[in-house]
Amino acid sequence: MRLTVSKFKDKECASKLIRSHRYIIIFLVLSILIWGEICSSNLVHIFQESYGLCFVPLLQKIVSSGDSDKNEGLDFEEFSKYLKEHEKKLKLTFKSLDKNQDGRIDAKEIQQSLKDIGVNLTDRDAEKILNSIDADGTMSVDWNEWREHFLFNPANNLQEIIRYWKHSTVLDIGDSLTIPDEFTEEEKTTGVWWRQLVSGGAAGVVSRTGTAPLDRMKVFMQVHSSKSNKISLVGGFKQMIKEGGVASLWRGNGVNVIKIAPETAIKFMAYEQYKKLLTKDGGKIQSHERFMAGSLAGATAQTAIYPMEVMKTRLTLRKTGQYSGMFDCAKKILKKEGVKAFYKGYVPNILGIIPYAGIDLAVYETLKNAWLSKYAKDTANPGVLVLLGCGTISSTCGQLASYPLALVRTRMQAQASMAGSEQVSMSKLVKKIMQKEGFFGLYRGILPNFMKVIPAVSISYVVYEYMRSGLGISK
Repeated sequence: MRLTVSKFKDKECASKLIRSHRYIIIFLVLSILIWGEICSSNLVHIFQESYGLCFVPLLQKIVSSGDSDKNEGLDFEEFSKYLKEHEKKLKLTFKSLDKNQDGRIDAKEIQQSLKDIGVNLTDRDAEKILNSIDADGTMSVDWNEWREHFLFNPANNLQEIIRYWKHSTVLDIGDSLTIPDEFTEEEKTTGVWWRQLVSGGAAGVVSRTGTAPLDRMKVFMQVHSSKSNKISLVGGFKQMIKEGGVASLWRGNGVNVIKIAPETAIKFMAYEQYKKLLTKDGGKIQSHERFMAGSLAGATAQTAIYPMEVMKTRLTLRKTGQYSGMFDCAKKILKKEGVKAFYKGYVPNILGIIPYAGIDLAVYETLKNAWLSKYAKDTANPGVLVLLGCGTISSTCGQLASYPLALVRTRMQAQASMAGSEQVSMSKLVKKIMQKEGFFGLYRGILPNFMKVIPAVSISYVVYEYMRSGLGISK
């Protein structure tokens, strides 16, 4: 006997019954395939065979989201409840995308909805997204196509669907000039935002500590290396170990990790305030506004913690017995050189934010769009390796562009501590380096700087994911 809506007086009741039958059929098919209860490992195995590795974390989340009795499996009641709740959320997202309320979503509506949350897409990219969901080739998506496409994808809203490509602050390569991450309203109200920041901070601490010897070598070569005094990587490490032992390779690391917490907090709070000032009538932030807000937030944070940057350079370059610690260093600088010494090199440091943040963001967006246009056929999730690769390349390009300013800043910070060193302005120092060492003199120490990128990114990512898990943030 066929079930049709017309055979019921109560159409809503009929709709619920048919939907329930659909859940039963889906559940039975999956149960038959795996000979019993739906469990995470079996469900993953089936979909991995059919669709590839990209579904693995999504399916694990489906089982964990619906598993109310925590037995690592789904019975029909749990499975049905999960799908009902998931459909409700998908329906809300569909309605928010359907701007003209005609029951269908077209490329222009996708483009406008993403623009509203600060993501600008070309017509071609919007059509690619539409084509990946459009099952009947009509160049529009109805509710049934939308539901079927996202039925086994735990993404519930537009922000979550595009979150794969958020430029995350997880990658800590020692410089804190990146534009802060965006947090959704849900992340702010549920407390996910502070857990993300704590996870990122912990990742930065471990990453910077692990790569501290290379960071000290970079600073050492920036200040002491020249045409007449060439310092090799091996020779530099030998010199440092001979002077202060193996532990001396971590000089300056203490203040370098201590400054992560205040800098992250100030940058985050300043970013939220600058966004409010720059956006019109509380609207969604646009890409250029995000860049401006991020750059201003970075400048604000750097201004507040810059004395710690100066101390980090002095402690990194110190000789055995010169300073007993961070407070002794601050006291001696204040006594001998005055308050102004804590802001030496401030101008090139602030100027370096714009090329670093701008190029970092531009390269990341270019790589993201290139991947989406070439490989995003069935999913927008690029996977861990692609995300880490894009983040590493974009950050490295940002460093490359701003490195001369970073070198000038470091030399200005170190001038007073070097015997017989002339105190000169930024412009005079640049001119002096160019005359004596040429253009490549502005890139002294770039080798150890690049050498620490891959280990720094790898360490920070592993620690970040471990911390997220420990703080209860689901993937």
